[in-house]
Amino acid sequence: MKKRVGEYLMDALSTAGVKKVYGVPGDFNLTFLDDIVSRDDMEWVGNTNELNASYAADGYARLNGISAMVTTFGVGELSAVNGIAGSYAERVPVVAITGAPTTAVEEAGKYVHHSLGEGKFDNYRKMFKEITTAQGYITVDNAQTEIPRLINAAISEKRPVHLHLPIDVAQSEIDVKEAYKIPEPIHQDVSKYIEMIEQKLQTAKQPVIITGHEINSFKLHDELEQFVEQTQIPVAQLSLGKGAFNEESPFYMGIYDGSIAEEKIRDYVDNSDAILNIGAKLTDSATAGYSYGFDIDDVVMINHHDFKLNDTVTSEFTLPNLVDGLLNIQYKNETHFPENIRAEKGDYTIDNEPLTQETYFKMMQDFIGIDDIILAEQGTSFFGAYDLNLYKDNTFIGQPLWGSIGYTLPATIGTQMSDLYRRNILLIGDGSLQLTAQDISTMIREDLKPVIFVINNDGYTVERKIHGENQPYNDIHMWDYKLLPAVFGGKDKVAVHDVETSEDLKNVFLQIDKEPNQMHFIEVKMGALDAPEKLDAIGKAFSKQNS
Repeated sequence: MKKRVGEYLMDALSTAGVKKVYGVPGDFNLTFLDDIVSRDDMEWVGNTNELNASYAADGYARLNGISAMVTTFGVGELSAVNGIAGSYAERVPVVAITGAPTTAVEEAGKYVHHSLGEGKFDNYRKMFKEITTAQGYITVDNAQTEIPRLINAAISEKRPVHLHLPIDVAQSEIDVKEAYKIPEPIHQDVSKYIEMIEQKLQTAKQPVIITGHEINSFKLHDELEQFVEQTQIPVAQLSLGKGAFNEESPFYMGIYDGSIAEEKIRDYVDNSDAILNIGAKLTDSATAGYSYGFDIDDVVMINHHDFKLNDTVTSEFTLPNLVDGLLNIQYKNETHFPENIRAEKGDYTIDNEPLTQETYFKMMQDFIGIDDIILAEQGTSFFGAYDLNLYKDNTFIGQPLWGSIGYTLPATIGTQMSDLYRRNILLIGDGSLQLTAQDISTMIREDLKPVIFVINNDGYTVERKIHGENQPYNDIHMWDYKLLPAVFGGKDKVAVHDVETSEDLKNVFLQIDKEPNQMHFIEVKMGALDAPEKLDAIGKAFSKQNS
């Protein structure tokens, strides 16, 4: 069957599960975009800039399992580099497609726009090598091998890939020999390593599981919970990967974040004689500056291509195979462990006093619905929200490893478009909002209906807690935030609210519940130095780490 290369590419992405494609048009991708907008099974979502497109694609992939974005050569693809790097760091499969000059132009070494004016066309592709798991230059001859290879790499590694697609190649016809098919998972024999883990557990007096983001990336929630129910080993989550384990489970203890963790959780984990680290990374932000009280060399590392138990180290095995192997372990924990205590409803005072971060998050705990998607921006929002107790069907999204402020606003476009029937709650601060606010326009154009809480605390509170509390570099110019929806064309589409007290916030919650089929934009005013307790502690840890 004859098809254009661009058509074949989009057929393959559709088969892989991509239904929305994010990006920004440019002259090196325009005719290729025709192959997207003409489809019945796919929608083009134009963003306000390429960085925001990369964030939106990241958000979409976190829920959907894979995403795609399209930029133009040079200026476009480099604007997306930050977002793609974040997807690489946090294991999110994004297919980044660059519409490039024609092969004739590249072969002739012409000085075209968006190039560096040196007749070279591989500069930017080299830049992507360090932040993608696979890269490819698509030609007419290799399209049917390279495109499947790259998509398969994104799926198997849960990391972004980069396709350099000359515009003439995209429009060239090929004889498609076989339609793209998602490959069957490869089964690996991990029994040797599972036996080693079982032997360690058999002698353990106080076992524990630490889990995190790779469980979310590979969507291994059910398998992990089955293993926990079989063995009755308690689970602590890292903030990096919150939502990896069912927080309603009787075997869930809570968040472990080093020295600032709740005392009973910290003591149990730090004194464990068998720590199974399943799909987690012990980063500085997740452990309050590496303040864990155990010897990391004693931890059993069970991650993707990263298994370690004592002197046995291998990168051969995938996380899905390792987790599947855990289900064969014959062991039952009988040690008592601390239980997660869910916050009581209404554990706060409703009054007309200035709202504090502490009360804000206590009230937010009661507001969260059973299947909401919660996005918490890397700032006071994240450090206040990661201690919230989730329901089994909630999804929690933050970016604490890469930590690029502004990420969550465009990411909300992707998460909301992945499932229009689930409510998205975005918790973001004013400093972060100012980086990516333009894509409120995209939300309005696409008729999305998230609930956006913007904390207006006059600047970069995270940075103030680390260094320079009163320095001008941590200040931002004050915006009239409540006017933004109108500026971006949503005057009659977006409900705008103003919150200064707990009484205000209670009333806003009631209005949101009464009008669920509308986008809500809430400006929440709080003190510049008011911060969640965890942020105060982590700020001190980061300050010490940087000195």
